[in-house]
Amino acid sequence: MRAEVQRYYGETLQSTADLKTNACCTTDAPPAYLAAALANIEQEVLDRYYGCGLVLPEALAGTRILDLGCGAGRDCYVLAQLVGEQGQVVGVDMTPEQLAVARRHEQAHARRFGYAQSNVRFIDGDIERLDETDLADDSFDLIVSNCVINLATDKRAVLEQAWRLLRPGGELYFADIYADRRIPADLRNDPVLYGECLSGALYWNDFLQLAKGAGFLDPRLVDARPVSVTEPALAERLGGIRFVSATCRLFKLPGLEPACEDYGQRVRYRGSIPHYEAGLTLDRGHHFPAGREVAVCGNSFRMLAETRFAGHFDCIGDGQPHRGRFPACESAWPFAAAEAGGSGCC
Repeated sequence: MRAEVQRYYGETLQSTADLKTNACCTTDAPPAYLAAALANIEQEVLDRYYGCGLVLPEALAGTRILDLGCGAGRDCYVLAQLVGEQGQVVGVDMTPEQLAVARRHEQAHARRFGYAQSNVRFIDGDIERLDETDLADDSFDLIVSNCVINLATDKRAVLEQAWRLLRPGGELYFADIYADRRIPADLRNDPVLYGECLSGALYWNDFLQLAKGAGFLDPRLVDARPVSVTEPALAERLGGIRFVSATCRLFKLPGLEPACEDYGQRVRYRGSIPHYEAGLTLDRGHHFPAGREVAVCGNSFRMLAETRFAGHFDCIGDGQPHRGRFPACESAWPFAAAEAGGSGCC
């Protein structure tokens, strides 16, 4: 299947117009700052984009980011503008044709961004075997991925490698496709369905268990949208399986608790992150308006107090005493979120 994926993205697909579903598409209108960043990117790079979301976590200035399955580099070049000249973006992909497009425009983008030299690097590698690259342990603040992990045959390995490469308090923030049930073996072996990011999709509950097994103990759903299969032959083969495109954030915070616990802790967002002055959304269940004190569970407190967000929040409370169970804020069922009007993967 690895060879089939390389062939599909290196030869079969020449632009987004060749896709047979809307799984590998981003349908929402981008926010103004993203639209401005996209306007700086070469058209050939934009034409070879096959993502399903907007992998744009907040507070990026000066960070070091790894993009798993970077393709032709669209997200890398967007992020390169947001991390600034002192930040760095590394893209890894296994498809030579895609990497050739990404590398062809590296210096042109640096000049367009006003940088003395490029802050982007592209490497040839398999996201399931990142230990075979020169990427060091604990070396990234953020790892992003856009509709790629579903294409991996060993998804556990991808998550374990992400945990290894992230610094303590770092984050895996990614958009991907999920199914409402486990995909039958005959569909998983269909190269078109697999290449279209459908038959390699994880059942959501299996994803949660894989994430926790890799160390990401409290996965959070940011947003979700339904995926439609409009080609009749593909829809018939899939039967009643439902798919969503969902954005998740997973923090490298050892010792997070398996449930939401109440320690009387509160946070107040300072409104200091560019483009998010009015408020910050951590996940589907947590929005923090600037200047307002909000009670949070112990896990959410750590996600804000022990990560790059720490300087943007007043974190109140020493974690004593324990007050019992906090009203649930664990990751939601994404299919319900999509039906409730998920606004896409942003």
